[in-house]
Amino acid sequence: MPEALAYNLNFLHPLLMGGLLALSGYGMFLGIKAKKTRTADAETRKTLIKGQFAKRHFQIGSLILVLMVLGTFGGMAVTYLNNGKLFVGPHLLVGIGMTCLIALAVALTPLMQQGNLIARKAHVGLNMAMVTLFLWQAVSGLQILNKIWENRPA
Repeated sequence: MPEALAYNLNFLHPLLMGGLLALSGYGMFLGIKAKKTRTADAETRKTLIKGQFAKRHFQIGSLILVLMVLGTFGGMAVTYLNNGKLFVGPHLLVGIGMTCLIALAVALTPLMQQGNLIARKAHVGLNMAMVTLFLWQAVSGLQILNKIWENRPA
């Protein structure tokens, strides 16, 4: 693989993850709106239903899951291709943990669709934990990115 391509691949994962963090914020916004729709009085609910927040939250959540899985394994693949090994440390382990959290949160969807309040609360808790870890990942990822930038080929 050409050296320039190998180096530039290092930036694919951070770009994808930055977009994914923003998309996660939008997914949270839609989830909050979906809850407001579900719990609103009849008149307010008529207005909120037009926004199809629950449907959009479900669709964005599915996209977030796909991008998280691809981003996690893509980041590991690029690291392995460029270094011949993975660097087992907090950034890698927390990233894998986040992928597990989001998979668990999405797996609760059928129960939530049946009205299970415990599943709904677990879904929110798992996703809030994932976003909190995501914010930490952004900081540690920027530190890794800085090291890559400092060691860039001439």
